[in-house]
Amino acid sequence: MTSPLTDLTARQLLAGYAQGDFSPVDATRAALERAEVVQPLVNAFVRIDPEGALAEAEASARRWHRRETLGLLDGVPLTVKDILLQRGTPTLRGSRTVSADGAWDEDAPSVARLRAHGAVFVGRTTTPEFGWKGVTDSPLHGVTRNPYDLSRTAGGSSGGSAAAVALGAGAVSIGTDGGGSVRIPASFCGIFGMKPTYGRVPMYPSSPFGTLSHVGPMTRDAADAALMLDVMSGEDWRDWSHLGAARSVLEGLDEGVKGLRIGYSASFGGQVAVRPSVAAAVRGAVTALAGLGAHIEESDPDLADPVEAFHTLWFSGAARLVQHLRAEQRELLDPGLREICEEGARHSALEYLAAVDARMDLGRRLGRFHTSYDLLVTPTLPITAFSAGVEVPEGSGLGRWTGWTPFTYPFNLTQQPAATVPCGVDEEGLPVGVQLIGPRHADGLVLRAAHALYESGAAEVPVPRLPGAAG
Repeated sequence: MTSPLTDLTARQLLAGYAQGDFSPVDATRAALERAEVVQPLVNAFVRIDPEGALAEAEASARRWHRRETLGLLDGVPLTVKDILLQRGTPTLRGSRTVSADGAWDEDAPSVARLRAHGAVFVGRTTTPEFGWKGVTDSPLHGVTRNPYDLSRTAGGSSGGSAAAVALGAGAVSIGTDGGGSVRIPASFCGIFGMKPTYGRVPMYPSSPFGTLSHVGPMTRDAADAALMLDVMSGEDWRDWSHLGAARSVLEGLDEGVKGLRIGYSASFGGQVAVRPSVAAAVRGAVTALAGLGAHIEESDPDLADPVEAFHTLWFSGAARLVQHLRAEQRELLDPGLREICEEGARHSALEYLAAVDARMDLGRRLGRFHTSYDLLVTPTLPITAFSAGVEVPEGSGLGRWTGWTPFTYPFNLTQQPAATVPCGVDEEGLPVGVQLIGPRHADGLVLRAAHALYESGAAEVPVPRLPGAAG
């Protein structure tokens, strides 16, 4: 049977270490065993590192024994999306065009912070090629599947991280989010995921998608995410756009939502067709917030669909990303990625700047919305997980992944903090997420509201139990 240690949050593991109930070695062995069992089923990993993880766990156990822990996450097993640099292992980004050769001797800022706090690195998780779309499959590593139904997608682009956390193959993970890439798979896989305010977590190397892309925690609850965000936030000279020091989001986490003004938009004023079972689960979460003392008002932000501006910025970034590739290398790319790169290369500088103007106007309109409301609540997605291996639901008539993610990418344009909280399941037992969005820099407020949902029991979903993976 799978060890119950794989069902514990990071905070529960840390409490167990402190009490001597079990050690980081016990928790890491359990996470590694779980990873090995579920990997053939869901394909969440590009690399599992038993030797390295156990060496780190043993060092952590010695520190706990001496009561000389390194930091806030000492001994917690975690995973890292294969987009972020991790010292000692290649970062191939899901692409056959990236060579594994080289020193690979540098950590991304977020990875470096987690390492400095004693975290244990279990493995690297799957991503679509260069994180370009909202599902996780790539020419290099294949298809990543949903822990609740192996025929469905885990979402993306941080799909491997979401599946790993949902199945206990590491208590927490780090993902990246350029248009929903943390929140989409977190919603599909029934976990918590957050895109912090842009710059709160430094990023290096800078994303080819520019200031659309954020680094964020993927966890089993909001409290673990707050812990991770405190660790990952701050300054790093390699990122000129970082926000610097910030107040701890753990402070005030338990203050609840009483008195908060929350605007609830079920469908962006009828612009989005939301599946009835999704709408019902989200409304249940909104009712729970009201029951906790929040002032709820149905209100739609002044939000004309910004998809064309997003496409211009996203596709142009993709074109820049592959600009150095030779013709024969481009043939190795995911065909969908190759298509958007070709489209992005056709955009002029004036078209790009027009998209920047549209982005700034959207930010102004959302800023005005938040003069009346502390938070905005929406569905995270209008649907639940669909068939694995395709970019859009079959028979939907949609062209690109942005067609089914209208609630996520607008808030990358505006750089606002946004989190998804599991709030139930649909008629097929697939997880549904509710999205909480705050004004820029209100990361703590978003986490506070999410934590209140967890504490009230409104955020629970069934734990996935895969065939062939007991536990």
